Amino acid sequence: MRSERKIWAGLLAAAVAGTTWLVPQTASAAASDLIISEYVEGSSFNKAIELFNGTESTIDLSQYRLALFSNGGTTQTASVTLTGTLAPGDVHVVAHGDATLGGFSPDQRNSSAINFNGDDAVVLYKGDAVIDSFGQVGVRANFGTDVTLVRNASVTAGDTNTTDAFSAAAEWASYPSNTFSYLGSHTMDGVTPGEDPTDPGEDPTDPVDQCELEATAIGAVQGSGDATTMGGQSVTVQGVVVGDFQTGGFNGYYLQDEGDDDPATSDGIFVFDRNQLAGDVAEGDVVRLTGTASEYFGMTQLTATAAVDCGEGALPEPTVIDFPNTDFERYEGMYVTFAEPLTILELYQYGRYGQIAVGPERQFQATALYSPETAEARAEYEANLVNRVLIDDGRSTQNPSAIHPATLEPLTMDTLFRAGDRIDGVAGVLDYRFDNWAIQPTTAGTIEHVNERPSVPEVGGDFQVGSFNVLNYFTTLGSRGAETAEEFERQEAKIVTAINKADAAIIALNEIENNGTAVGVLVEALNEAAGYEKWAALETGVIGTDEITTAFIYQPAIVRTVGDFDTLTSADDPRFDDTRSRPTLAQTFEHLASGELITVAANHLKSKGSACGDPSEATLGYLVGNCNETRTEAAEAMVDWLEGDTIGVEKTENILIVGDLNSYDHEDPIKVFEAAGYTDLTKLYEGERAYSYVFDGQLGYLDYALANEALLDNVTGTETWHINADELPLIDYTMKFKAPAEDALYAPDEFRSSDHDPVLVGVDFDEPQADLVLNEVKPTGRLAFVELLNAGDGDADLDGLTLTDGRGRTYELSGTLEAGAYLVLDQEDLGFKLRGEDTVVISDGEGAEVDSFAWEGAPGNGSYSLCDGEFVRAEATAGAINACVVDG
Repeated sequence: MRSERKIWAGLLAAAVAGTTWLVPQTASAAASDLIISEYVEGSSFNKAIELFNGTESTIDLSQYRLALFSNGGTTQTASVTLTGTLAPGDVHVVAHGDATLGGFSPDQRNSSAINFNGDDAVVLYKGDAVIDSFGQVGVRANFGTDVTLVRNASVTAGDTNTTDAFSAAAEWASYPSNTFSYLGSHTMDGVTPGEDPTDPGEDPTDPVDQCELEATAIGAVQGSGDATTMGGQSVTVQGVVVGDFQTGGFNGYYLQDEGDDDPATSDGIFVFDRNQLAGDVAEGDVVRLTGTASEYFGMTQLTATAAVDCGEGALPEPTVIDFPNTDFERYEGMYVTFAEPLTILELYQYGRYGQIAVGPERQFQATALYSPETAEARAEYEANLVNRVLIDDGRSTQNPSAIHPATLEPLTMDTLFRAGDRIDGVAGVLDYRFDNWAIQPTTAGTIEHVNERPSVPEVGGDFQVGSFNVLNYFTTLGSRGAETAEEFERQEAKIVTAINKADAAIIALNEIENNGTAVGVLVEALNEAAGYEKWAALETGVIGTDEITTAFIYQPAIVRTVGDFDTLTSADDPRFDDTRSRPTLAQTFEHLASGELITVAANHLKSKGSACGDPSEATLGYLVGNCNETRTEAAEAMVDWLEGDTIGVEKTENILIVGDLNSYDHEDPIKVFEAAGYTDLTKLYEGERAYSYVFDGQLGYLDYALANEALLDNVTGTETWHINADELPLIDYTMKFKAPAEDALYAPDEFRSSDHDPVLVGVDFDEPQADLVLNEVKPTGRLAFVELLNAGDGDADLDGLTLTDGRGRTYELSGTLEAGAYLVLDQEDLGFKLRGEDTVVISDGEGAEVDSFAWEGAPGNGSYSLCDGEFVRAEATAGAINACVVDG
C-alpha cells in the first residue's frame, strides 16, 4: 500500500461532522437470526457447517438443530442439536467426528447429521421453524461436491424455503476442495456487490484529516486479561502494520500502535480482513481500522469493516522478551524478538504446518530426570511449559512449501537443520493459534548448526548388539507403512543403509510387519546392498496378534543361533498382557570366536498413548502417560521369565534386554529391571541426559539395553546413534502431500530412517588364546624327548612352526594342539639326537622365537621340567603334569 491515500469502507463510509469521525456500524445488526455461513464438503470425513450470528444479541444454540436430508429424500436422515451460546459476530462450526479440517478445531462434532455428500440438503431449524437451508429438499443434485462454499457478505438472512431451486452461485463464493482457511470467522456487510453502500451525497472528509483524529488504544481493546472486554463492539484503532499475512490463509495483518504505557496490555492486534478493505497493505504502512472486536479461539482480533490508508510509517523496534515467560498474553499481536538465541526443540509439525518449537535450551521429559512422584519432576514439567514458543510460517495451509525458520528462505538440501541447532535474530509477531503461542516471523535471523550429524558410534568389543526401530516397515503396501512401491523402496533404502553402517552382529528390530515374511524381505535387501550373504533372519513366523512385532537379524559369520527362540505372552504369565504389549522375543546366540553364549530379549511394551485404565493415569498421567502399571507388570513378568525354568531358550548366564520399553528411565518399569540386578547401559555410558526419542519437544530414551550382572563385565560401551530423533520428518521416505521441492529433500541415507534412534552395545567375551611353551626336555638317554604344552585356553595352530636344536637341525611342527594338551617328540620323531649341552628353539613361520631352552649337562635319569616359570631337574613325566620335585 504505497500509492496515494484512499478510504475503504466495508459497510458505511465514514460520515464526518465537524472533527468527529463517525465509525461505521456493522450491517450485521440487520440480521434477525443465524445463517449458514460456510459449507465444507472435502475429502474423506472433512465435512463441516459453519453458522454465523449476525444479530446484536447472544444466541442460545440449544434451540437450534441441523438436519440432513440425504439422496433427495423428504424425510430427515439425521439431526444434531447445537450446543452452547454464540456471541454477536461469532461463528459456530459443526464438523464430522473424524474431520481433520487442516488442524482447525470445530466447536462441535457429529458424525450422523454432518455426514453429507454434495447431493444432500442441510436445513437449520429453530424448533420446527426453518431458519436457513442449503440445497433443495426432495431433489438429488450436485449442490456442493468436493468444494468449500462461503456465504457472500451481502447475505443477511437465510433461505427458509427448503424446496425452492438452489444455485450456489447466487449467494456463495466457491473455493477448491479441502479449503479450510475460511473457517472460524465470517463477514456480513449487507452490501450487494457493485452497490455504493454510503451514497453520502458529497465527498467524505479527506482521509488525511481522519488520520489525525483520536483512536481507541489497541491496549484498551486487548485488555489486561486473556480476552477482550469489548467483544462484539465496533472500535476504531490506528497503527503501523507490523506483519502482513493477507495471503497464506490468515487473511489479515497485525497493527501495533505507540502503546498505552500499560505493560499488562498488548499494543498489537490481528486484523481479519478477508476482503482486503484496507487494500494490499505492507509492513510499515499506517492504517486507521474500524472493526468488530472478538476472540478467535483465544486470540483477540478485529474483523475489518472500514479502513483508511494513513500513509507510510516506521516499524517499531521489536519488543525483547525472554524466558521463562508465563504471560505471553501481554505481547499478543506485537512485533517481538528474543533476548537470547533460541534452541530448536521440536520438528514434528514442520512439514505439515511449517512450525517448529524453540526455547532457551533443550528440554527433557520430567521422568527422564526425576521420579514422577517427586516435586522435582513436577517442577521440570512446569519449567518446560514456560520455556518454549513456536516459530510458525505465517500460513494456515497444510503441507506448505518449506520455509527455513531462521533465514525465511526456501529449504534446500544444503540448508537442512536439526533439533538442537540454535536460531538467533529472528523477529516477528507473537500470536495465539491452535492453543499455542507462536512467532509469525517477518525478519530473518541466522542459524548455528551445533548438533552436527553423527558418524557410527564406536562402542568397542569383539561384536556388537543393536536395537533398531524400523517405523512400520511393512511389505503390505497401503497399510501402516509405505503406500506405494516407490515409497517402500525409499523406506527400505534408508533402513538398509543405517543397519549396514551400524554393522552389529545381532540386531533386534521393532515395528516390523507381523506377517512372517517382512524380516526375510529386509534381509534380502541388506545382503544385496552388502554384496554377499552377510545377514540372516531368525525365522519366527507370525508372533502374537498385533500388526507389528519384534524380530532378530544377525550376521552368521560372527554369531549363530543356539536352540529355539521363545516368546513371553499372557499364557506364560497373566501379568504380561499381550493384547497391549507385543510378546517379548528371546533367542540365545553363540559368539563364534569365543564360544560364549548370550541371550537377547527383544521388546516393544505398551505405548503411552491409548488408556489402559491404570490408576496412575488419573494422578500422574501428565508425567508418565497411560498404562504405567501395565508396563510395570510386564517388566515384572519378564524378569521372572528370563531367570526362570519355563523359558524355552538355551539357558545362559549372559542376558541382554533391548527394545522399546515405552518408559523413561525414572519410571516404575525401569525400576523393576534395576531392582532385579539389570544395569541400564545407556545411563551407565551416556549419563542422565541421554535420549533416543523426542516427544513434544522433550528428550528422553524409550529404547534400552539392560545387562544382567554376569554380562555387565563383558560390555565395552553403549551409545545411542542420533540419526533419527533430531532429524526433520520432512526428509523421510513418504511422498504423500510433498511438492517436488520437498520431495527432493529425500536421500537414501541413514538419516530419518525412523523416529527412534538405534542403540549399539559393544560386547567383549575373552576369546580363547593358545600359549605354546617348551614344558619338559630329556636330552639324553634311551627315552630322550622334548615335550610341548599348550598352556592356554584356546587351540594352538602348529602349522608353520619349527623346533631347532643348537646345531641348526630343524623339525617342522604341524597340526593342532588343544588347550591343556601335551606334544611329546622323541628322537625318532625329531630325526636327530640332542646333546648333554644343547639348545631347543621353537620359532614361527616368520622366524620369530616362540619359546626356547638352553641347558648345560644332562639331568641324569630325570628331565628338565618347567616349574613355576623356571626349568628344574625333576623326575621325567612325559605327557603328564610335571613332577616339579627336584631330582637330587
